[in-house]
Amino acid sequence: MARTPSNMLPLGTKAPHFSLPDTVIGQTLSLENLKGIKGTVVMFICNHCPFVIHVNGELVKVAKEYSLKGITFIAISSNDAENYPQDAPDKMTLTAKENNYPFPYLYDETQEVAQAYDAACTPDIYLFDADLKLIYRGQLDSSRPGNDIPVTGEDLRHALDCLLADKENKAPQKPSMGCNIKWKP
Repeated sequence: MARTPSNMLPLGTKAPHFSLPDTVIGQTLSLENLKGIKGTVVMFICNHCPFVIHVNGELVKVAKEYSLKGITFIAISSNDAENYPQDAPDKMTLTAKENNYPFPYLYDETQEVAQAYDAACTPDIYLFDADLKLIYRGQLDSSRPGNDIPVTGEDLRHALDCLLADKENKAPQKPSMGCNIKWKP
């Protein structure tokens, strides 16, 4: 498995608009319709990446906990489904149901959304405030497959807690690490 770090989009960047099909409910959803009252987490994930599989349970826990506090979570897969059929929309539907995703799982077939966010890997996580300005990007926590560090979501949780408390997040923001997004040729 290739280890690719996130590109670390500059803080303060306005969340790029998107309108994408949700593979679970079959409707097209937009950032404007989904954004949270207090904040929005946009996550680039996929079905087969060992790094995503490793953190899926914690992503679900964090989303369930913080969605009660005005934070919306959105998952997007931008992988080339033609060359990586395990990441096709029908498989995304199954993955979302098997993992009980409490968030929409959107398909970025053109890969334009991933490019707009400068996403590089899965998982790649972005936290935007109520005005959709980027305040955190990077890793969920320091756990990786095989490193024996427990999956806690501590980096994202800290950023979310700072947002909700209206405090500046002074903790270092570390790039996420995962499989590279499978770009179309």
